Amino acid sequence: MLDPAAFRAALTPGRAVLGIDVGTKTLGLAVSDITRTIATPLTTLARAGLARDLASLAGIVAEREITGLVIGLPLGLDGRQGPRAQAVRQFGRDVRQRIPLPCLYWDERLSTAAVERVLIGEADLSRKRRRALVDRSAAAYILQGALDALANLSSRPPPPTQRQ
Repeated sequence: MLDPAAFRAALTPGRAVLGIDVGTKTLGLAVSDITRTIATPLTTLARAGLARDLASLAGIVAEREITGLVIGLPLGLDGRQGPRAQAVRQFGRDVRQRIPLPCLYWDERLSTAAVERVLIGEADLSRKRRRALVDRSAAAYILQGALDALANLSSRPPPPTQRQ
C-alpha cells in the first residue's frame, strides 16, 4: 500500500478510483468521477468467498477502467489496529495479487455511523432501505475523504527554500 502522495502520483490521469468498504458479509463499492473530485455509491456485493469476491472486483475494475483502489481501514477510536483491521489488510494483499493497481488504505472510523445518521435523519429511509444503501454509501464516504485529501496535496504550497 502506498502513502497518499505516492498513490496520487501512481494514478493514470482521466480514470476513476474505486472505493471499497470491506465487511464480513458484503463489500460496499463506490466510484469517483474521472477528475477524482466526487465519490458516488456504486453497488454492494454479497461476499461469496475470496475467489469470487476478487473476480467480481476485477470485473468492475476492468469494466470501469479503474486506476486505483481506496480500501477503508477500520481502526479503533484510539487509532489502533485490531483484528478487523488486520483482516482488511489481508484482504488488501489478496486484492493486490489479483488486481495490480495502486492501493491506499483510508481510515474509515465512524463512516458507517455517519452514513446511518444521514440515512435516518435527513433521508428518512426505512431500516430495510438503509440496509441496502449503507455499505455502498459508507464506501462513498471513505472514498470522498481520500479524494479530498488527495486534492489538498496539490494545493499545499511547496516548502520554503533556504538561502545559503
